[in-house]
Amino acid sequence: MKKLAALLGLFIATSAVTHSAEQTDPLAAVRATLAKKVPGAKPENIRTSPIPGLYEITLGSSIAYVSADGRYLINGDLFEVQSRTNLTEARRTDSRLKALASVSEDDMIVFTPTVPVKHTITVFTDVDCGYCRKLHSEIAQFNKLGIRVRYVAFPRSGPGTESWTKAEAVWCAKDRKDAITRAKQGVDIKSANCGTTPVAREYAVGEDLGVNGTPAIITDKGEYIGGYLPPQKMLAYLEGADKAE
Repeated sequence: MKKLAALLGLFIATSAVTHSAEQTDPLAAVRATLAKKVPGAKPENIRTSPIPGLYEITLGSSIAYVSADGRYLINGDLFEVQSRTNLTEARRTDSRLKALASVSEDDMIVFTPTVPVKHTITVFTDVDCGYCRKLHSEIAQFNKLGIRVRYVAFPRSGPGTESWTKAEAVWCAKDRKDAITRAKQGVDIKSANCGTTPVAREYAVGEDLGVNGTPAIITDKGEYIGGYLPPQKMLAYLEGADKAE
């Protein structure tokens, strides 16, 4: 009888906890089910979508929609027809800003204007990339227009490559701004090993955001620009007068 009473008490306590959790988060069961069925998904990255019966899953900056039973998945953008709003892209911009917020600005190489800052762009850069070099050759013009440029490392060739080694040498230099300038001019940067650098961490953030080429630019609103824009066109884009395709 004592064992039966103990088991009954345990059942009641467990039921109460489960019921309480469902009241706190009625989607808990759906989240748990979908997280098991969709590779890489986590319960906290699953939420309801504007379409009944479909749930939104965020994987890095990728957004997908899946049925409650996990049987069907839609990979594409969701638009609100009346307002012509791309709801999926709006979620992506939030994800990008959150991802960048995880990178300390102390781990970036920042070129700040002497004039009032109008906009800040974050650039995933590779010192060997031709258009990265072109962008950097115009850094003074970007700054003159009030555009603050924050560099994060993204050596496209990946870990253990020459470009990766160059990125770490730039980071370990005493004057990183000077080092990245000279590296993008083709100068071989010689720096003493300074231990762990942010290169691997920043590269991982870039991969999570879907960066597959450089320069990859994230605006201060979380928009993604997949390539180089000249200073004046960049300013026009940032101020909404012109949008890159």
